[in-house]
Amino acid sequence: MARIVVLGGGESGTGAAILAKTKGFDVFLSDKGTIGEKYTAMLKEWDIPFEQGQHTESLILDADEVIKSPGIPATAPMVQKISDAGIRIISEIEFAGRYDTAKKICITGSNGKTTTTSLIYYLLQQAGLDVGLGGNIGKSYAYQVATSHHDIYVLEISSFQLDNMYDFKADIAIITNITPDHLDRYDHKLENYVKAKFRITRNMSKDDCFIFCSDDEITISHLNRIVIKARMLPFSQKKEVSQGAFVKDSRIVVRYEDSECDVFIQELALGGKHNIYNSMAAAIAGKVMDIDNDVIRASLSSFQPVEHRLEKVLSIGDVLYINDSKATNVDAAWYALECQTRPVVWIVGGTDKGNDYSVLLGLAKEKVKAMICMGLDNRKFHESFGGIVPEIHDVKSADEAVKLASTIAKAGDVVLLSPCCASFDLFRNYEDRGRKFKEAVRNL
Repeated sequence: MARIVVLGGGESGTGAAILAKTKGFDVFLSDKGTIGEKYTAMLKEWDIPFEQGQHTESLILDADEVIKSPGIPATAPMVQKISDAGIRIISEIEFAGRYDTAKKICITGSNGKTTTTSLIYYLLQQAGLDVGLGGNIGKSYAYQVATSHHDIYVLEISSFQLDNMYDFKADIAIITNITPDHLDRYDHKLENYVKAKFRITRNMSKDDCFIFCSDDEITISHLNRIVIKARMLPFSQKKEVSQGAFVKDSRIVVRYEDSECDVFIQELALGGKHNIYNSMAAAIAGKVMDIDNDVIRASLSSFQPVEHRLEKVLSIGDVLYINDSKATNVDAAWYALECQTRPVVWIVGGTDKGNDYSVLLGLAKEKVKAMICMGLDNRKFHESFGGIVPEIHDVKSADEAVKLASTIAKAGDVVLLSPCCASFDLFRNYEDRGRKFKEAVRNL
């Protein structure tokens, strides 16, 4: 019986272990940290041996194959030892793909991937299709393959999940955009990060479709260097395209084969220039899946925004509080500022991933009346925005940030949590940060 070892006991790892168990493998799961109660209960229920708080080498290095959770970097000592032992390391997505015959729509990108994934999932549900949602969002893809059946999966796939993917194939692949992010995991080389993103197009054939933003310079500059056999379907707000989507006379026009669909921009559920891109990508996927034009239009106009992504929390005394905790990089924060029409009290901060804030200076000067830095080390914000933003304050909690913001903001202003950074200095993750922000707003 082949032995599979899973590293990491979160959503991804536990799902992979359960799928391996259902397929008759000898399975062992190891997590150097603490495994959450929900996942230990699942592992016990499925009778899967596991350890936490340590990695026992003798139990790991006798694996035939290792499934590594995306949060563990390739530089982790145990991962290096597995590689040195010549044991193949794969991702949960790669493993689950072996046992799944469903049609797969896969989305990656530096920004907009969660919104685009959720939009496509919603659109296909509205069309009455049997569709599952997974990857970097919702339930583990492997767990779903183990315990249920869907005709189609919509999968949000991060660059970390793509790193250990080899034979997996998307039927429709989407890259929303590529901006410098997570470079700390890619030897601080943009090239390595871009190559990771383009792994989503691996193994695609001429019958498959690749949807991408032709306004995105980094994507376009790499297109010629990577052999992609799939049909190219670009989306653009700058020029007309013969196949794909573009903007014309305040409408999105979508063309696929001999069919065309248009949607008025003012009818889109999601505001802001970046969401026009996300809506275009979703609409193209809808056309490729042969969804009726009326369903595409209705879905794009009735979709509810994703939690932690420009989520309107409350309006108190005509001050609107917006939770954009998912903005963990500079580009996402740029989008959040770009679509604000009211003066902004901007809450930023967290773990800096080697950010360059210069692209935000123009928007900050134009829109931001005060900045509240919520992090353990805020020097870079002070250095970058001092003299640009009239006042900059430091706080150590979401509660403190919201209370201070409420004293600065006047009627007609917006308080925007759009941090630019990862959350790991003060919070467990961006969801924890977003929920603590919302809780603090409701407690005002």
